[in-house]
Amino acid sequence: MYAERKKPMNPYLGGALAGVLSIASVGFAGKYFGASTTFVRATAFLERIFSPERIAQMPYFLKDGPKLDWQGMFVIGIFLGALVSAVATGTFRFQLVPKTWNVRFGPAWGKRAIVAFIGGAIAMFGARLADG
Repeated sequence: MYAERKKPMNPYLGGALAGVLSIASVGFAGKYFGASTTFVRATAFLERIFSPERIAQMPYFLKDGPKLDWQGMFVIGIFLGALVSAVATGTFRFQLVPKTWNVRFGPAWGKRAIVAFIGGAIAMFGARLADG
C-alpha cells in the first residue's frame, strides 16, 4: 500500500523551488505567499463564535475580518499536501516527542508542547510585526 521509503529531497533544491514558485505567484496572481494572516482570521472566526460582541471592539480583527480566502486555502493545502506526501512515501509517523528532543531534554511531552507553543507565538509575533 505504501511506497518504499525514499531519500528526502535536498533542502536547497526545495528552497530554490519554493522561491521560484513564490516569484511565479507574484508574477501571475499578484499574491505573496503567507500564512500569518490566516491565523488571525481563524482567531476572528473563533472569536465570532464565542464572543461576537467582543470582535466588534477589536480593530485588529476588523482589519482582516473573519473570512476564508485564497490564503486560508493555501494553509489548508500545505497541511493536506504534506500529509498525502508523507503517507505516499511511507514517512508518516505520529510522534509527541521528536528523537532529537528526547535525547537532549528527555521524553516529557508536556515540556516539549510548552516550548513549541512559545516558539510558535514568538514566530507569529515576528511575522505579524513584519506585516506578514
